[in-house]
Amino acid sequence: MWVLVGVLVSVGVTARLVGAAGPATGLHEDLQERFDRAAAAATREGVELVVTSGFRTATEQEALIEEAIRTYGSEQEARRWVMPTDRSAHVTGTAIDVGPASGAAWLGERGAEFGLCRVYDYEPWHFEPLTDPGSTCPATYPDVSHTWD
Repeated sequence: MWVLVGVLVSVGVTARLVGAAGPATGLHEDLQERFDRAAAAATREGVELVVTSGFRTATEQEALIEEAIRTYGSEQEARRWVMPTDRSAHVTGTAIDVGPASGAAWLGERGAEFGLCRVYDYEPWHFEPLTDPGSTCPATYPDVSHTWD
């Protein structure tokens, strides 16, 4: 599985695949731009903000589902914590996980400025472009069980 990390460039911070040249692959262009703006603002405030996970393939998402079934002991419980492949924003390139924890907390407080919103209560590192920059983010969900309906 590819892991994304932040890389400082002359105009700010961007994300790229470890071991790959150039910008992150698979992320929707709008999401990449929003993250770049947020990361640059975080950097100016002395906060480290990097993408730790972004685009994943359907096969990778399916592997996460299978791992969750093993971890939680049942498909029903796994469905609270991992989205179905056809509904995962990671699979469409419209979700990022960020770190470190201080960076995720910063983005949790400031994300709406960039149109990046936390989606789930249990994942303070997961953000999606759910609103226009400067608008209000929607309420978060306690888990992902509603996406299996």
